[in-house]
Amino acid sequence: MKTPIRVAVTGGAGQIGYSLLFRLANGEAFGADQPIVLQVLEIPQALDALRGVVMELEDCAFPLLDSVVATDDAAVAFRGANYAVLVGGKPRGKGMERAGVIKDNAPIFAEQGRAINDHAASDIRVLVVANPCNTNALIAMHSAPDVPKDRWIAMTRLDENRARSQLAVKAGVPASAVSNLAIWGNHSPAMFPDFEHALVNQQPALDVIKDRAWFEDEFVTTVQQRGQVVIQARGKSSAASAANAIVNHIQSLTVPPTNGDWFSGAVFSDDNPYDVPGGLLFSFPLRQDGNGGYGIVRGLDVSDYARAKLMVSAQELEDERDAVKRLLK
Repeated sequence: MKTPIRVAVTGGAGQIGYSLLFRLANGEAFGADQPIVLQVLEIPQALDALRGVVMELEDCAFPLLDSVVATDDAAVAFRGANYAVLVGGKPRGKGMERAGVIKDNAPIFAEQGRAINDHAASDIRVLVVANPCNTNALIAMHSAPDVPKDRWIAMTRLDENRARSQLAVKAGVPASAVSNLAIWGNHSPAMFPDFEHALVNQQPALDVIKDRAWFEDEFVTTVQQRGQVVIQARGKSSAASAANAIVNHIQSLTVPPTNGDWFSGAVFSDDNPYDVPGGLLFSFPLRQDGNGGYGIVRGLDVSDYARAKLMVSAQELEDERDAVKRLLK
């Protein structure tokens, strides 16, 4: 049996956390032969609920779950962590503008970044899920100067999964037939789901669905607005699908793809090959490197149409960065 890895998860008593922890514990994300220690962080007011979640984890008797740490102390949660999934954050209240959410979350992620810097293992990798995830990740990254910048990713895998599903339905194929469908930019309505490079059964999606107007209008808009539509229908934000996307993201870093498929993630934009401004956490098509890391897919022909979409998203991220620039020094 392998040595257990330590996986820190924040917001473990929340909706996403509750959907996620059991899937981490059963080996679905890191592999059927990889034991883990779960180190779960919550705010003091949610510790009782978290204790109930821990009881349920214990009652599942997962063979791969070595132990569980439940705490409201970030130093304890991130101590020795090899992987961190930052799910917990202050949600957007009724009538709240995005700028307000960014400012409310900024000190949370600055504190967590410092704790990761001071207490995590040297091989730590961080996935930021809590919204606005790109800018939350940027804040945490700047608060952890000793952690290499390529260890930080903000999650756009849920957007990718949504885009794959919409394309599969339109093409009349299973979602597994869709590949190389990347998300560019911010996890917001400014994102760009890249249908121009997507494949359906290894054929260009634009050749399979000969209706570019559908792609530019209905497809792009549906993917961009899907999260809000779920909230309107369900009364709550996406939870199970977000947890599933976290698992998929980890699998994309740890399980070799069978067909060279890409996956999406927002990574530090310095030195990217697509003229995206530096200093941002910007989503690109990524390919795993076989060692738990990744590289940006290079050599793609980005059309003028797509480039305009990328620049809109980049401008939004620059505006978000400017709103919290005092924390990025």
